Amino acid sequence: MKIVHAASEFFPYVKTGGLADAVASLCGVLADNGHEVSVFLPGYRAALEHKDAAKAERTARLKIEMGDQFLSGDVRMFSPRKNLKVHLVCREEFFDRRNPYGNGERDYEDNADRFIFFCKGVVEALRLSDLQADVVHAHDWQAALLPMLLRDAERRYDVTLAVKTVFTIHNIAYQGLFPRTVFARTNLPEDLNNMDGLEYYEQINLLKGGILFADRVTTVSPRYAQEIQTPEFGNGLDGVVQTREHDIMGLLNGVDLSVWNPATDALLPARYSAANLAGKQLCRAELLKRCNFAPGYKGPIFGMVCRFAEQKGLDLLLANQDFFMLGDCRLVVLGSGEKRYEEEIQQLVSQAPEKISLSARLDEAMSHLIEAGSDFFIMPSLFEPCGLNQMYSQIYGTVPIVSRVGGLIDTVTDADEQPASGTGLMGAPTKEGLRNALERARQLFADPARMSAVQKRGMGKDFSWKTAAAGYEELYRESI
Repeated sequence: MKIVHAASEFFPYVKTGGLADAVASLCGVLADNGHEVSVFLPGYRAALEHKDAAKAERTARLKIEMGDQFLSGDVRMFSPRKNLKVHLVCREEFFDRRNPYGNGERDYEDNADRFIFFCKGVVEALRLSDLQADVVHAHDWQAALLPMLLRDAERRYDVTLAVKTVFTIHNIAYQGLFPRTVFARTNLPEDLNNMDGLEYYEQINLLKGGILFADRVTTVSPRYAQEIQTPEFGNGLDGVVQTREHDIMGLLNGVDLSVWNPATDALLPARYSAANLAGKQLCRAELLKRCNFAPGYKGPIFGMVCRFAEQKGLDLLLANQDFFMLGDCRLVVLGSGEKRYEEEIQQLVSQAPEKISLSARLDEAMSHLIEAGSDFFIMPSLFEPCGLNQMYSQIYGTVPIVSRVGGLIDTVTDADEQPASGTGLMGAPTKEGLRNALERARQLFADPARMSAVQKRGMGKDFSWKTAAAGYEELYRESI
């Protein structure tokens, strides 16, 4: 099949979270399976500076209609592996910036124009190249206009650009909400500027467009596909999602085992497997060293790697700070995002530097070391569309402590509730729920034989993208 993906992130060219890993891994497996895969990505500074883009070729010059004006740009293409082409939609004014969405304190004020231009650029590139895709697959709000714009272009130019479109919701909390006046920049028919189209409480909602107008809609876990049809998790779009209940399905993300595998991970000081966990102890020792903790510490190490946002349950972690401040344990946190969380965790570090460590940055190597060197991985999300770190943790023999939400339910079983098959510890997304799981983690650590059994069961689970991608291939074949 000829498969086109469009997303705002794609590892290793730009990454702020799991979206980049998920899209890159899926596209890689599809390419390995013999499909012709094209990925469209904004021409960010980081992507253009990546070594893979050094030999990028200009494949199209763009003149994109944006309201009552035309903006220029171009498309540059390179091929990092067989059957995979990466296309960068470039316009310096929009994408030659240090960060993809904002400056860390606020979103860029022209994000509507930036990603409308990106979606229109993808459509125009498809039209100029005559690619004739079987499937065009768009991801999250930044690419959500693509199904609508593609069908509109087909009508305008009397061509077929794709047989079917698929839209994936990676996180319904991020919707691309903008003033209603922005609709004019889409140049779509005015009858789409209403409650049956993009309009949403006197604004426009780009994510809503993807949900309503793609041929098929997916989420990144089965549980999340059900949750977003409820007021509790639908973020105001539960009614919209319900209108597509027969066209929506949850397909669990996978793990790229060429990147996340403790037996081959070049970012670790030592490799290990379920058959021989000796290397994990060396990783633990290195983690203690990096955090300036006492080298001979024998108690449990709790790790956490996340975007600093309310969704990730950081308030629950802070509400349980006495567990870490007073108990015999160590806490290592890595991430970036909202400054208030960074400041509050840093305050804990200043009070107990021998117990708590914070790395307030994006650091791929450190994230691997935390997964390998920790005994437990804390993931108390208030909601979680899929989650990847709980899968990484199990693969690395690190017991995940997770909330009973979304993809976490689909991928973790509680070791106390299911002693023969459990691979983690689960609790309600509340202060008390997390505290109960933390206390049970301490009990589990005190029983080495049982702890080892839980670790090895987790390491034996199949989270590979080879398995996960099969669901997408079946969906694509059904769609065309």
